[in-house]
Amino acid sequence: MRSKTLLAIVIVSALLGGVFGSLISAETSRANFFDDVLNFFRPIEIQKQQEAVPSGGTELYKPVFDYEEAVIKAVEEASPSVVSIAITKDLPIIARCQGDPFEGLIPPEFRDFFGGFDFSVPCEQGTEKTEVGGGSGFVVSEDGLILTNKHVVADEAAEYTVLTNDGEKYEARVLARDPVQDLAIIKIEAQGLKPAKLGDSDSVKLGQTAISIGNSLGEFRNTVSVGVISGLSRTITASGESFGTEVIQGVIQTDAAVNPGNSGGPLLNLKGEVIGINVAVVSDAQSIGFAIPVNFAKRDIESVKTFGAIKVPYLGVRYVSEEEGTRLRGNGDGPAVMPGSPAEKAGLKAEDLILEINGEKLSLEKLLGFIIQKYNIGDTITLKIKRGEEERTLSAILEERPEF
Repeated sequence: MRSKTLLAIVIVSALLGGVFGSLISAETSRANFFDDVLNFFRPIEIQKQQEAVPSGGTELYKPVFDYEEAVIKAVEEASPSVVSIAITKDLPIIARCQGDPFEGLIPPEFRDFFGGFDFSVPCEQGTEKTEVGGGSGFVVSEDGLILTNKHVVADEAAEYTVLTNDGEKYEARVLARDPVQDLAIIKIEAQGLKPAKLGDSDSVKLGQTAISIGNSLGEFRNTVSVGVISGLSRTITASGESFGTEVIQGVIQTDAAVNPGNSGGPLLNLKGEVIGINVAVVSDAQSIGFAIPVNFAKRDIESVKTFGAIKVPYLGVRYVSEEEGTRLRGNGDGPAVMPGSPAEKAGLKAEDLILEINGEKLSLEKLLGFIIQKYNIGDTITLKIKRGEEERTLSAILEERPEF
């Protein structure tokens, strides 16, 4: 560290020597001398690029002060739409009740050995509402629809309270939980809220600025952190008390700090647009967080606005993933091909290996369920399959996923 400092000093001294030498040899006047010195050290103004930004692309900010201003404006734009979610439950009040657990068991002559020992025992004395956790979310409609993670509102026995950016409190009810993705929509009775602007997560680029806002640790509301997009289309295995273990595909990786309590909050670009929904963090790593691309959530939002529920496409198979594709295979929960499903109508059978869907190859990294969610109910998909040693092409019309 010391050698680097000395080197920097030497370089600066050389620069100074060059400046003073050239200035003195040129017999510069005293006034011009100081003007030139000031000009030498004055920060160079960097002009913003004038080239056209592609539609849906990421605007690049070159000047330092423009960048800082862009971050501030993005936070100011998005903050009114970000909410904190408090999770409460009725929990038993544990107190010490008077009693003697040894009564009738220990002869009186031995009880003196216990002296003044407290024989009270734990007991329940009613219940009280207790905050057991917290998360984040953001407004997606003026009349109180809020998007968050499914695992934030997974407990059906809990109550949820939304705290808006201006400090107002609202009781919230869960309208819909996505059966496939870690997304949910809750509702508060409010009007005139500011919906967040939704960006295009398909246009996200590695290295672009990412801004996270949320209820960090369930305690620090509206916490802002800034970083970059450090990975795309990641597949992760997430786990938690409220939902067990779940494989999540296609997520955005960021080094903007994402802490417990940030779940469900927005990941923003420099325009203040939501590009992702914060969902997970690697607990034993440094600044590795993940967000569900916002384009995955747009269908859920529109579905709830239209039908009051989240409707998702359904093929109707059980499977295991292989390197080459997806093998249809039943388990203890049911057969490989669900009776009456689009898969059965298309002619799929147990042990078929699905190689491609509409030309997109399946693998261990690209699971069948993830690919299906790119389509809508009623879409026709072309399946390239392998049955034994023979390859075939089948067509299936996706239907609404039934409730199980």
